Amino acid sequence: MAASISDTLLDWYDAHARDLPWRAPPGAPPPDPYRVWLSEVMLQQTTVAAVKPYFEAFTSRWPDMQALAAAPEEDVMAAWAGLGYYSRARNLVKAAKAVAELGAFPADEEALRKLPGLGAYTAAAVAAIAFGQRAVVVDANVERVVSRLFTIADPLPGSRKEIRERTDEITPEERAGDFAQAMMDLGSSLCTVRDPKCLLCPLSHACAARAEGEPARYPVKAPKKAKPLRQGQAYWIEREGQVWLVRREGTGMLGGMRALPDDGWSARGDGVGNAIGEALGLVRHGFTHFDLELSVLRQEETLGEGEWWPLDRLEDAGLPTLFAKAARLALA
Repeated sequence: MAASISDTLLDWYDAHARDLPWRAPPGAPPPDPYRVWLSEVMLQQTTVAAVKPYFEAFTSRWPDMQALAAAPEEDVMAAWAGLGYYSRARNLVKAAKAVAELGAFPADEEALRKLPGLGAYTAAAVAAIAFGQRAVVVDANVERVVSRLFTIADPLPGSRKEIRERTDEITPEERAGDFAQAMMDLGSSLCTVRDPKCLLCPLSHACAARAEGEPARYPVKAPKKAKPLRQGQAYWIEREGQVWLVRREGTGMLGGMRALPDDGWSARGDGVGNAIGEALGLVRHGFTHFDLELSVLRQEETLGEGEWWPLDRLEDAGLPTLFAKAARLALA
């Protein structure tokens, strides 16, 4: 059965593979490891549609690992603004420097995992796609496909061990990279979260969830916990066509990013909220583990160490999405 699944899926992939800027077509030589690694890091918790323009901009500005390793971290962080999960950008620079010191990308999964920011999934994906190694690649799409193929009833995240074991069973010795990308494409195009298109699926004959009649109930997920709501303030300080921006601490929320001054809100609690100024409005933003309501106040005096940034070049400041929302509110 495992061979039947992999052969059938690879035949489908040869005809239906997505055309993506970081991919090599089915049967072509493997793509540049740099492009595979960069795309996989960008795609964590982010859609393909959102990643494409960032990937094109990054590879145009920093076409290889050496160029990225030589880039100032603040430039990389600014170019990353809007993609979220900013620790990924900091780890990009660290990993680029590590690879530059090694002289080349490590070619095996174990060595790849030693690079900053490369967890089990990214290391397996790079090993399989860029180096043709047999590696077990499991992302959210693969979790969904495999959960349905084998009707894995335990809820996530507890079922991940079994999902990985089952994925290992059906991963072929040859073309493991194409197989991983085929699983991703199948999950994104046909075996979707809602309304899976079973009639078009090349694996419908082998799918236990389809035979059961309820494919959409898999993967089973534990009930979501309500996210806490945090509150904070940000301060708009404008003078002669410029706005006062600060640099956030290198660690913690949005670390190393340019931002508006604020009252010290964090994932752990509210800000102090004691500043006085003209209330401009409220912006809301969702983080992974909490939601934030941020009051935007107009202030006159500068706060903290920072720099005056021209308003007509504000888009070049690389503000994270939260503070870009606050800036749009203030400018409106």
